Amino acid sequence: MSKNLMSSSDEIPKLSKDLCNRLLQDLERAKRPVLYATKCSLDNAIYNHKVGFFTPGSKKVATELNVSSVKKMSRAIFMLEILLRNLDTGAVNTKRELYYISKGEIKHNPDLKPLDFADQDESDEIIDFICELLECYREELNCYANDRGGQTYSQQLVVTETLPDGDKAVVDLSKLGTSPFQPKNRPQNLKLSAKKKIDFCLIVESEGTANTLVANGFTKRHNSILMGAGGVPSNAVRGWCKLIQDQLRVPLYFYGDLDAYTMQNIFRTLKAGSASSLIRNEDFSAPEVRFLGVLPEDIKKYDLNDYPVKENDAQEVRALKKASDAMKNDPFFLDKKNKGLTQILKWLLEHKRRCEQQAYFTVDPRDPTMPEKIIVEKIKRGDYV
Repeated sequence: MSKNLMSSSDEIPKLSKDLCNRLLQDLERAKRPVLYATKCSLDNAIYNHKVGFFTPGSKKVATELNVSSVKKMSRAIFMLEILLRNLDTGAVNTKRELYYISKGEIKHNPDLKPLDFADQDESDEIIDFICELLECYREELNCYANDRGGQTYSQQLVVTETLPDGDKAVVDLSKLGTSPFQPKNRPQNLKLSAKKKIDFCLIVESEGTANTLVANGFTKRHNSILMGAGGVPSNAVRGWCKLIQDQLRVPLYFYGDLDAYTMQNIFRTLKAGSASSLIRNEDFSAPEVRFLGVLPEDIKKYDLNDYPVKENDAQEVRALKKASDAMKNDPFFLDKKNKGLTQILKWLLEHKRRCEQQAYFTVDPRDPTMPEKIIVEKIKRGDYV
């Protein structure tokens, strides 16, 4: 599937009406209606390094009307009506708000009580189901997660945002002082430009470490963009990185921990998207981002403090098991183009050790700019994967 965010918003009402008409016609013919949704899981994920992100295969999940599925199908139509009303009026909501809006509808119409959601997880699942049915993004349904893009700093980057009323807001990041620029989770409304040539974008896994680098003068000494991603990248972070990649054409480097969780859940999601969001990855992944470190060879080269994976830590053990499974089943790590990343995963499984990004601060504890020097040196030497 190839599409641009917001490109099919005008088509959604028509697609929705066609879907509901099919359901109604089947019911009138005493035929059980069936809904077909894109299967968003690893066994339906296709990875081609020429594309650079996970795309959906041909597998569909069929939901046929029966005793066990009638509530799910009815809830889907109920929530779809709410979402279509938002499209018609221009209103936007978070998933949390949509949960309460649905509760409000049921509160004012007792006949809808059988459709009530016990908690937000149930309504979230229905919203995701609708997106998979229509092959559209939540954003195309005016539904936004309550997250924002990574905390971003630069002395050169200028962002122009087109506002809903057509006005434009221009933000020069160099004028923000110590405050970061943090785009909303609809970065496709933004246009980027540079006052001076930007050499690279550094995406730091830890927001705290990103802030430290900036406070110590990183963006003043280098024509760069520096971003604190804040762990597992949200859709907003991924979309923001994609925008920087496509509009500015600057190299992107990821700096984070050396462990199985970071490689799979953070870096791979940033670079290629995820299996659970197959219909979204085109606009929410940055295929050109490179893994700068921490690399396995950095431990010996810089005499970094690393430590063994704790066998009694369920999360770390689970991450290693998932890494083992990934090397056998994940099309991203099976692709020969990603051999270097697979080798890192293999090293982590063999040595069962991990090293945090903050370990660079041990190299010369009296020089606060030493991590910066190492990072820039690695970029210049091409010491990344």
